[in-house]
Amino acid sequence: MNFAVGLKPLLAEARSMESLEKQLICPICLEMFTKPVVILPCQHNLCRKCANDVFQASNPLWQSRGSSAVPSGGRFRCPSCRHEVVLDRHGVYGLQRNLLVENIIDIYKQESARPLHAKAEQHLMCEEHEDERINIYCLRCEAPTCSLCKVFGAHKDCEVAPLPAVYQRQKVGGPGGGSEGVPAHPAGPRALPIPFRPPQSELSDGIAMLVAGNDRIQAIITQMEEICRTIEDNGRRQKQHLGLRFDSLYSILEERKKELLQSIAREQEAKVQRVRGLIRQYGDHLEASSKLVESAIQAMEEPQMAVYLQHSKELLKKITDMSKVSMSSRPEPGYENMDHFSINVDYVAEMLRTIEFQTEPLGEDEADGPGDGSEAVADEDRLESLEVPEAVEDVGPRQKPASSPHGQH
Repeated sequence: MNFAVGLKPLLAEARSMESLEKQLICPICLEMFTKPVVILPCQHNLCRKCANDVFQASNPLWQSRGSSAVPSGGRFRCPSCRHEVVLDRHGVYGLQRNLLVENIIDIYKQESARPLHAKAEQHLMCEEHEDERINIYCLRCEAPTCSLCKVFGAHKDCEVAPLPAVYQRQKVGGPGGGSEGVPAHPAGPRALPIPFRPPQSELSDGIAMLVAGNDRIQAIITQMEEICRTIEDNGRRQKQHLGLRFDSLYSILEERKKELLQSIAREQEAKVQRVRGLIRQYGDHLEASSKLVESAIQAMEEPQMAVYLQHSKELLKKITDMSKVSMSSRPEPGYENMDHFSINVDYVAEMLRTIEFQTEPLGEDEADGPGDGSEAVADEDRLESLEVPEAVEDVGPRQKPASSPHGQH
């Protein structure tokens, strides 16, 4: 059964009610007018409270009613058309109430409060017989229809029942699921009883199924949201653990670097001290020899023979002693070479590049966190157990630092 004809008046009424509601909206508060409604000289309407708010905003020095000194007049502009409204000494309370609009609002609220199904029953008409209201229910076709359809139309051979009785049975429910308790329409021949299950019962079952399914889906969504939160928490925790592990490796590398630099610095200082000691020794010898040369030159210029012979003997002895001093102590060949401090970190770098996550499942203690740093200590032990080669490529013979900073004399 097509109810398009019956629904058209309903749609038209809904549109009319919506249009009417738009006409009953206050331009200030954008709500439906509240009593009392005042009419302005320009024929526009306002709630009295909204009109008073606009008036007070335009006339801040105007005193309210009941004050000892009431000034005369006041003015403001209509919010709809900007027409200037001039008031007497009573202010907004001197404006006339629009009783017609107030009555229309009351009627609108009463009509809006009526149940939808009551309006539908009043306007639902038969499509085939436009002047006939739908007032019976065909039990075979499970469709509402009118009396003429039962007597002359498509439902003349069907079993029917009064529409209110079927409505009450479907809405409230009754014993059994068949057609018992639903009286047949007296007009026309009675057809064989047909099992009847109220559509409302089926609709209720379908709604219950959908609600139960929605509950299950919502439970699944909640569970998966909880899984997402757990994944985020676990990922954040593992990032922190990974950062701690690498910070531990950085500390190990920095400590080892410091130790190796200290080793180089110690040998560098020892070698430099030895060579500087030899430089001082040779410098002292050079200075003494230079002074002896000057003394010998002065002796050669002595004019008195006795004085010359007296000093020459002593100078010859000093020259002989100076020439006997050994100046053979010097750094060995390759002494300045520091290449034996070269290291090979290629295999360590390769090991660091191949760091991967553990494939074995973590134990309870390991999964909880870094704990007391035992894993960091283990990493440090593994790195320290890797002996750094003392020399990869020696340039020249390796020499030990001399025990004496001055060398051999």
